[in-house]
Amino acid sequence: MSTVTVVGYGAGNTASVQFALERLGASVVITDNADQIAAAERLILPGVGAAAYAMRRLEALGLTTPIRAFSRPLLGVCLGQQLLFDRSDEGGGGDLLGLIPGTVRKLEGRADLPVPHMGWTRLEGVRPDPLLAGVSDGDYAYFVHSFVCPDGDATLATAAYGTVVPAVVRKANRWGCQFHPERSAATGARILQNFLELSA
Repeated sequence: MSTVTVVGYGAGNTASVQFALERLGASVVITDNADQIAAAERLILPGVGAAAYAMRRLEALGLTTPIRAFSRPLLGVCLGQQLLFDRSDEGGGGDLLGLIPGTVRKLEGRADLPVPHMGWTRLEGVRPDPLLAGVSDGDYAYFVHSFVCPDGDATLATAAYGTVVPAVVRKANRWGCQFHPERSAATGARILQNFLELSA
């Protein structure tokens, strides 16, 4: 049985992530303890809401240092993916964890594509990666977000929403999903199962 530590910092969809992982047979620990996070077998950084608030919470709890130093599999979910990048324009701008280069910017909407981007959207341009084993172009995932990460070398899969939305990213041992795998039916379950099987 894989053990997964979920960062519980008051800005995340921790309960739904926990239930999705437990359905796959994982043992889940939710914690804001820096020592437990540093020692985790694998780590999930969830997140819903504003990046600046999330960073303030992580800093206040002393969690930015162990997350930045974490050398085993780490998965950022939704806002958690955005937090992996250098900076965000949200709320006038601010520093994030700085684990993947680039700045998170506001998603520009239009009449037929309102912001937030909310709902089921196809994944495109899926590149081979252990996290995406069994996931194909055209598979659907469930998105809820108003800001978008930069498209670059880290992008493993995209979605189209008036612009290229990096849907899955990776740099070294850090992965991110802009969508909610815990709410993305079979596609999301496969991604979470793949994460549980990544070598620690």
